[in-house]
Amino acid sequence: MARIGLFFGTNSGSTRKIAKQIKKRFDDDTMAEPVNINKATPADLAAYDFLILGTPTLGDGLLPGLEAECDDESWAEALDKLKGTSFAGKTVALYGLGDQDTYAHEFVDGLILLYDFFKDAGAKIVGAWPTDGYKFDVSQSIIDGKFVGLAIDQDIQPDLTAERLDAWLKLIAPDFGLPL
Repeated sequence: MARIGLFFGTNSGSTRKIAKQIKKRFDDDTMAEPVNINKATPADLAAYDFLILGTPTLGDGLLPGLEAECDDESWAEALDKLKGTSFAGKTVALYGLGDQDTYAHEFVDGLILLYDFFKDAGAKIVGAWPTDGYKFDVSQSIIDGKFVGLAIDQDIQPDLTAERLDAWLKLIAPDFGLPL
């Protein structure tokens, strides 16, 4: 089995595309194929010591799911199913998609919802990312001056995504036992 699990929630498919870009940088022994969180069980996530989790932010700072008027279940429902699952001893890195222009008042707020859930469940969260180079008003996903995970804006800054992904993966590599 691969060492790193890669799970994402999505509504439009953009977060899935980023998951596929992450996966392309690793072989099958290192990273599993990306899985939509609406197809995953708590046991699927618990099977990995290392997890990369991705989410967009929808509506007024919501995770994707039925309450955000998505067609399918996603992170909102998955977190309910994951309640009571311990992630102690697990290392988790987060990435989030947002639009810093249209949603400047809640840029990548979905990240903090995943961060709080998995931190409270005992996971070690890695991959805090600088806010430099972004233009937004407010984000709940900032702790100690950094995003709690990689912030990606495919609407305003798609040309920076590959560079940011590469730099972020190098950042989390030591915590995931990966070669630089």
